Amino acid sequence: MQFRGGSSKGLYFEARHLPENIIQRDRILLACMEGVGMGDPRQIDGLGGAHSLTSKIAIVSPSKTMEADLDYLFLQVEIGKGKISTAQNCGNILAGVVPFAIESGMIQAQEGFTKASINMLNTGGICEILVQTPHSKVEYSGKARVDGVPGTAAPIICNYLGTEGSTCGSLIPTGNLIDRVDGIELTCIDNGMPVVLLEAKSLGISGYETPEELNLNEGLKERLEDIRLKIGPKMNLGEVKHKTIPKICLISPPRMNGIINTRMFIPHVCHEAIGVLAAISVATASVIPGSINHRVFNTPNSLHELSIEHPTGELTVSLDYQIDEWGKINIHRSGVMRTARLISKGEVFIPPLAL
Repeated sequence: MQFRGGSSKGLYFEARHLPENIIQRDRILLACMEGVGMGDPRQIDGLGGAHSLTSKIAIVSPSKTMEADLDYLFLQVEIGKGKISTAQNCGNILAGVVPFAIESGMIQAQEGFTKASINMLNTGGICEILVQTPHSKVEYSGKARVDGVPGTAAPIICNYLGTEGSTCGSLIPTGNLIDRVDGIELTCIDNGMPVVLLEAKSLGISGYETPEELNLNEGLKERLEDIRLKIGPKMNLGEVKHKTIPKICLISPPRMNGIINTRMFIPHVCHEAIGVLAAISVATASVIPGSINHRVFNTPNSLHELSIEHPTGELTVSLDYQIDEWGKINIHRSGVMRTARLISKGEVFIPPLAL
């Protein structure tokens, strides 16, 4: 099936329909997305949308653990490289997992609302998802709006548990609230997505430029990549040259009613919005005294609904947390509202040359 999940779009598969051999599995999935022309950035011969936000895959199965109902593996097709990465998670595609499981008969919908726990295989942690299911069917229509997505739809509530340090091993992976690379001060954080935060003005820009303007700024992108390559090993990520993490986030004072303004690079292209787990990491950094975010906007430590501004609007993160007397943050739950829509279901034909 093909779903829009949040501000992304991707193909959803049942794990039982795919080969267990990872090399063979990935080759088939690349063929689904790109056809014969594996590595073609246009993806003209497959179902991919020639953009990182529309070249995503979810593999779903009944969970093998007692703590969850479903297992979810996210795969990112690296545009133009003919490669698939499982190094990161995706909260947007996650929003479509429970609707997909219901549509495929993997789980049974309940009357009114259906709640399911998802075991996120890429990085660990559990996400509790609540989907509207009147008459025991998934409701896609509604009044909820997600900035960066046309129209409105039924809300899907996603509450993340245990995502602190899920990729890097700790919430503040370098052990420092402030690090310095090439004379630029920054904060590294991982609450579900490894992110490097730095002030836009420290790079000689305002932070309010459009994604198109930033993507044309080759000098800026070279500096950001240099910073990313140097800080990656210090975040316990090893050599990150060929990895999609960490993400780089440029921050600036809010212009609307949010707590902070962002321009997120994923990692070499400026996002038209912001990813769910990246927004959770940004929001988390914003409530930690001493982080680079606190210099941009001094967030009250009692604030639990945090609006993160991005190029096409905002994304609100609900944080259930406490800061103890020593300044250590304890995160109990991180929540967001997303929407999803089933776009198509059926067969995808794989060219023989791709097998």
